[in-house]
Amino acid sequence: MIRNILKSTLVIAGCMAYSACSLKENLGSALTQPQADSLLTADQLLKSAYDNMQYAYQDFSQTFGLSEMTTDACLGPTRGGDWDDGGVWRELHEHRWTPDNNRVQTAYSSLLLDQFSATNVLRFKPSARIDAEARFLRAWSIFGSLDLFGQVAFRNAGEDLLKAPKVLQPQEAIDYIISELTAILPNLPTRAEAKGAYVANQDAARFLLMKVYLNKGAFLNRATPTFDAADMQKVVTLADQITATGSYSLANNYFDNFAKDNDVLSTENIFTQQNGPGLSTARNGNNVYCRWTCTLHYRQTPSGWNGFTTLSDFYDKFEDSDTRKGGTYPGVTDVSGLRVGFLVGQQYNEKGEKILDRNGRPLVFTRDIEIRVSGDAVEAAGIRVVKYPPDMKSSGNEASNDFVFFRYADVLLMKAEALLRTNSAPQALAIVNTLRVKRGATPLVTLTLNNLIDERGRELYWEGWRRQDLIRFGKYLEPWQLKQPDDPKYLLFPIPTSDLAVNPNLKQNPGY
Repeated sequence: MIRNILKSTLVIAGCMAYSACSLKENLGSALTQPQADSLLTADQLLKSAYDNMQYAYQDFSQTFGLSEMTTDACLGPTRGGDWDDGGVWRELHEHRWTPDNNRVQTAYSSLLLDQFSATNVLRFKPSARIDAEARFLRAWSIFGSLDLFGQVAFRNAGEDLLKAPKVLQPQEAIDYIISELTAILPNLPTRAEAKGAYVANQDAARFLLMKVYLNKGAFLNRATPTFDAADMQKVVTLADQITATGSYSLANNYFDNFAKDNDVLSTENIFTQQNGPGLSTARNGNNVYCRWTCTLHYRQTPSGWNGFTTLSDFYDKFEDSDTRKGGTYPGVTDVSGLRVGFLVGQQYNEKGEKILDRNGRPLVFTRDIEIRVSGDAVEAAGIRVVKYPPDMKSSGNEASNDFVFFRYADVLLMKAEALLRTNSAPQALAIVNTLRVKRGATPLVTLTLNNLIDERGRELYWEGWRRQDLIRFGKYLEPWQLKQPDDPKYLLFPIPTSDLAVNPNLKQNPGY
């Protein structure tokens, strides 16, 4: 009974997000709204709000597609007749999308669903801590909508669902996120009190504030971002507050941050989504396994869908000594032969035997890749990426790798960037070199914006930050492998046509 009512709240979410439909519809029973309210509790709805994040973020086709496929670090090539999907992946990488691109539509809807799920908690008399956690999740979803779409359809708890929601413009959204995170921070648990990075905590709020202050100038003027010295100082202060907790250090093994036991192994993870046996059934999904199946070949273990790759120009940004480039990983390589990081060249099984493709040829992943792959190259073209070492005991939708949102390494890189942008290059260089030495890379002699954006790429590849970083550094419209210089309209994604039709307060982004 309770589960059905919780599902009904998600139906209402579709109305709230962003059309005006009647609450009398879709409840699927004779329950009145007051009766439904009496059976729901804030803690139940908070769990639902956490669970719903899996769609927008863990699914490879939603915010990941928009934030990584549109960059120099990721490509979804059409392979013969596979992975065409109406051209949506090619459109993303080549910057040719339209308001009807399915990946744009689903990401937009999922972010609004996240916002509704969190807002709905606030209607049910939550405790101070539950209130703070829900408001953090709402701020996180608003940040995602602002980042990708530049405007945010928004409702406060208890507003009339029959009326179209108002729309926050960039400055309004920025001010709202900052005020909310500042207000709730004292009521959030510390990282230690949370007893798990999958619980919204004070350091997660500080991290998100850092992102807002660092990107504020880009959100307000994406074509020519500015960086206010006061905002950069706030980034530095927040980073120091996170460091001062003593809860984090750079991991000895980079890939421990993403492995099946990362809730225990990682010394870096600040905010994650919990995964593991039982959770998939309880919340109707667990998509972290998509992080390896979307790229691995059918004949590898675990078997994949033979899809996404990185590009050779991005791969070449890494030194061979850089551990982030990948290698063997215990519990994976010894069991299946699979290495982690970037996969190029002949692939082997756990016995050291060559893996063959479906036509009996040696499976050799090549540096060469095209937007459309045909002939003998269909199965082997492209360097594959395994950022999350697969859970070999449960590599499907019961995989126990917690999905990573925020990491301490990013805190350090954001602090370094803020220092560099305020003429404190020596301090910034020291921070970046501390990170590079930990990862086995050669220390830099000088730090510039150009080698800092490369360092962010090396550290944070396929974690969902690359598009945002390229925009902030003024490089998103530049040409890169298989993408030409393009129109400034692509600095924002379009509002889906279906959403414009139901909310007159939304305005299509320029150029679409």
